[in-house]
Amino acid sequence: MSEQLLVTRTAGVCELRFNRPEKRNAITIAMYQALATALEEADGDEQVRAVLLAGEGANFCAGNDLNDFLAAPRIDQDHPVMRLLRRLTTFSKPLVAAVHGQTIGIGVTLLLHFDIVLAARNAQLSMPFVSLGLVPEAGSSLLLPQLVGRQRAAELLLLGKPIDAARACELGLVNRVVEDEALAAEARVLAVELARQPVAALQLTRRLLLGDPAPLLARIEKEAEIFGAQLQSEEFRAGIRAFLSRSRAR
Repeated sequence: MSEQLLVTRTAGVCELRFNRPEKRNAITIAMYQALATALEEADGDEQVRAVLLAGEGANFCAGNDLNDFLAAPRIDQDHPVMRLLRRLTTFSKPLVAAVHGQTIGIGVTLLLHFDIVLAARNAQLSMPFVSLGLVPEAGSSLLLPQLVGRQRAAELLLLGKPIDAARACELGLVNRVVEDEALAAEARVLAVELARQPVAALQLTRRLLLGDPAPLLARIEKEAEIFGAQLQSEEFRAGIRAFLSRSRAR
C-alpha cells in the first residue's frame, strides 16, 4: 500500500488516512489507486464493519495534485479515479469522514458518498471547479442538489467560494462540527459505534437509504467525459495560469 495512504484496522474499523501533508494531501494517481484498493479489501473483509477516512497534517485534502493529474492518461473507464468512484458508489459498509483545514475540490465531493461526516471547527470547504475551467465530478452534480437543493448547489459550484464548518453543517454537507483537537477521537468513537451495530441490518438500511446506484454511476461517467474534455480546453489552461499566479503571490 502506498505510504501516501495509511491503512490501519482496529475494533472493526478500517481507518484510511491521506498522508501527504507537505502537499496538503493533494491526491495523486497513486493515491487514487491505493484508496480504491483499500476500499476493495475493506469491502471484502468480514472483520471490517465500517471505514473512516481522515487526513494527516494541517489539512484534510487540497483536491487533485494538478501536475500529477495532467501527466496521467486521459480519463477513461480504467482511470484510477473512475475505479475509486465506482467502488464508493457500490460500497456496502458505512463510511465516516473526519475533515479539517483546507478541504477542496474532490476532497469535498468525495464526502457526498459518505454516510456521516464530522468537521473540525477550522475546516474550510470549497469546490472551485468552474474557476479552473473545469466541471464538478464524483457525481456531485447529482448528489449535491439532492443534499442541499439546486439553488444552494448552484451557488457552491458556480462560484466555488469557501464555506466554513458551521455553514457546511447548516447546509447538511457535514453532520456536526467538533473542536479541532477532538476530531480524531470523536470520529473513531463514532466509527466503532457503527461497527458494533448488527451487520446485516446496518448494511441493508444503508443500501435502502442510497437507492439504485445506476443513475449515480451514469452521472459519474458523464461528468468524467466532460471533465476530460475541459482538461484540453483553453479555459482550463487559463484557469491553471491564474491559480499558479495566485499561489506564487502568497
